[in-house]
Amino acid sequence: MAEAQGVVKHVLLARFKEGIPSHEIEKIIKGFANLVNLIEPLKSFQWGTDVSIENMHQGYTHIFEATFESTEGIAEYIVHPAHVDFVGIFVLALEKVIVFDYKPIVSHF
Repeated sequence: MAEAQGVVKHVLLARFKEGIPSHEIEKIIKGFANLVNLIEPLKSFQWGTDVSIENMHQGYTHIFEATFESTEGIAEYIVHPAHVDFVGIFVLALEKVIVFDYKPIVSHF
């Protein structure tokens, strides 16, 4: 197994507060996705909602995944003014959140 060279994934599981209108959630997600255009170390962004039949989501409804070239890139992203401004809006809409950063390990069998 080999660790991906430099690539770091930043994964966020979220549950929005009850009563947040869907159009507001869409606006927040568009703002999140737009960070890829504003913050150079952020290389890609993906998101989705839970579609699992296992019902093990523990109340989390959305997943967001960002790709960076390094942990230093994540550090730069976290303090970037565009991210700081976005987080100020995002966290107000969240009931709960988990953030996990990892370096993918590729398995070849």
